Amino acid sequence: MKFWLNLSWIETDQQIAIAQFAEELGFDGVMHGDHFCFPETIRSRFPLTADGVAPMLSDWPYPDLWVTMAAQAAVTRRLRFAAGIYTMGTRHPVVTAKATGTLALLSHNRAIVGVAPGWMREEFDAAGVPFEHRGERLDEAIAVCRRLWRGGVVEHHGKFYDFEPIQLEPMPGYELPIYIGGSGDVALRRAARLGDGWIGAGDSPDAVPGIIKRLKELRDAAGRGHLPFETVFPLTQEVGVDDLRRLNDQGMDVAVTFPFVMTLGISSTIELKRKAMEDFAKRYIRAFD
Repeated sequence: MKFWLNLSWIETDQQIAIAQFAEELGFDGVMHGDHFCFPETIRSRFPLTADGVAPMLSDWPYPDLWVTMAAQAAVTRRLRFAAGIYTMGTRHPVVTAKATGTLALLSHNRAIVGVAPGWMREEFDAAGVPFEHRGERLDEAIAVCRRLWRGGVVEHHGKFYDFEPIQLEPMPGYELPIYIGGSGDVALRRAARLGDGWIGAGDSPDAVPGIIKRLKELRDAAGRGHLPFETVFPLTQEVGVDDLRRLNDQGMDVAVTFPFVMTLGISSTIELKRKAMEDFAKRYIRAFD
């Protein structure tokens, strides 16, 4: 079992020190949230709460995740960095490929591009991108990024993106790992068809075996069951070490910590965060060493 630290919404000036400490404690990776922007008024239904109201506020911090990862990569050697989740459809894939390709080179391929279609219409409106067909748009953007990452001259004429021959330099020369986010069957199908991994949106421990079984079925049906694939679960409730061992045996690869905002509040000192991380590492990470 691997463990990722969720760094969504923490104070921006703590990001670098917390990443360094996460590596020291044995966390495999850190995960960053993303929004292109956060509108002050949201009418879109948030898919993860019963009342459809998003728990986040417009003044919660969302620093640019690729810039943040690059800064963290400069002071670490082993730690991986995951977008959880990057709303790729609100940016042009050429811009995404440029930023993430550079990050891959600077970090020695330690970045994971976690993506999903997005749920907030207002965010797409602010970006000047149609909200409709965002799933298809995401699929095409993934294909474009993979071609650009491989390097050389790329030309693309698709349904959503159209450009004449271009070349981005430098590019890594390999495809970055793309993990698909979401908990519905559409997300699982996209992960099986296009992803190198899957990131959950928050699931109960009891739901984990069924999700893993479904992903295996879909990946086998897509002819991709033989390829490497990682399952990442932000669980919605605390579990014991024995529970994690059982889930690991059933195919759960990564467990993600609760965001600090849920355990320490929207603002907390770096000392309190370090203490919480030490307690987590002592309870869980050391049990799997």
